[in-house]
Amino acid sequence: MLRWLIGGGREPQGLAEKSSVQTIGEEQIQNPYTELLVLKGHQDIVRFLVQIDDFRFASAGDDGIIFLWNAQTGEKLHELHGHTHKITAIAPFSSSDVAEEKTNLIITASADRTVIVWDCTSGRQVQKVSCFQSTVKCLTVLQRLNVWLSGGSDLCVWNQKLDLLCKTSHLTDAGISALVELPKNCVAAAVGKELIIFRLSASNNGYEGWNILEVKRLVDHQDNISSLVSVNDLTFVTGSHIDVQPEIKLSQSPHETSVQHLTSDEECVFAAVGKGIYVYNLQMKRVIACQRTAHDSSVLHIEKLPNRQLISCSEDGSVRIWELREKQQLPAEPVPTGFFNMWGFGRTNKQANQAAKKMQENTPVYFLELVGDLIGHSSAVQMFLYFGELGLATCSADHLIILWKDGERESSLRSLTLFKKLAQNGDLQLKL
Repeated sequence: MLRWLIGGGREPQGLAEKSSVQTIGEEQIQNPYTELLVLKGHQDIVRFLVQIDDFRFASAGDDGIIFLWNAQTGEKLHELHGHTHKITAIAPFSSSDVAEEKTNLIITASADRTVIVWDCTSGRQVQKVSCFQSTVKCLTVLQRLNVWLSGGSDLCVWNQKLDLLCKTSHLTDAGISALVELPKNCVAAAVGKELIIFRLSASNNGYEGWNILEVKRLVDHQDNISSLVSVNDLTFVTGSHIDVQPEIKLSQSPHETSVQHLTSDEECVFAAVGKGIYVYNLQMKRVIACQRTAHDSSVLHIEKLPNRQLISCSEDGSVRIWELREKQQLPAEPVPTGFFNMWGFGRTNKQANQAAKKMQENTPVYFLELVGDLIGHSSAVQMFLYFGELGLATCSADHLIILWKDGERESSLRSLTLFKKLAQNGDLQLKL
């Protein structure tokens, strides 16, 4: 049973269309999230959640407002106003100035063509830049170099004080849709159907002198790249619209399918593809598990938990927990053309490829079993953050943020707090 701690949530959408989507009953033994804490404040779609530290996170969306929250209590810490249009990108940034104490900052970009740096402790605006010729669609912090990058029609490099260090010439009207950090001071930028590798280099004229050099262009996708993620120092993955061929159709649905989100650990890449979830093993170089209809609508975000579980959220308003389990050996799932591309950032290893082929012969195949269904939002769940024992934070088009809590843990904490209060009162009575 779900226990609503704060009212105000709308009637959940539920699973209107059963189709072939898995369902789960009220008995969800492996689902610990039995308490909800509803956070209100936004006036439009909440699209972004970013973690600031172990206890704090920021939310932002189409109302142009940024909120800072306590993930443990749900307390609203700050309400940041400064943008006049929707937020298009957000990134955390820790100050590394040795002369000062460590400061947690966040950078936000907006459709108003501005970028603002905020102090997370005070909630004040540190700096603002309004010189952009187009909307900044992505932000990436290179903490090691103490710089950050903005991607729009140009790729720009900035220092913490928002001084422009260098920029590329105009790339495309469509602009850069995603950025990912690579080794050797390089970044990969998704520009339409192309992937451009840039290298940042400091000039000999001083610390503030920087250059951006185009290293390589990778042209392999047949449609715009929608997702980009780094796997390790030698590999990163890109995803786009799927070129569905008759022999490798993902489903019978006539609707277009694309890779909405990618995430990875050291062993696998996890892809949100249309309504489904795919698990690609990096050593075996093939899909080892998939759930083609994980949700009623497109899966917007997916993350791997520390255990063998995944969490996914969807346009249908649901958040689901999956467990990767072993099953008997079955023929390998074919990887569709355009599903996603694996790029190596270094020399290829032929011996590793041969070892992968041997592993495929004797390695079991897995399947994804639904172990939890979190119904609380009334509209599309855009993304979520996992806070370990503090729970899960989700944001949605219904303007709400929900903190999902482990019911048993929360009950235990309340009992412990009550016991301490009773013990304190007993001590006072004895002294009197």
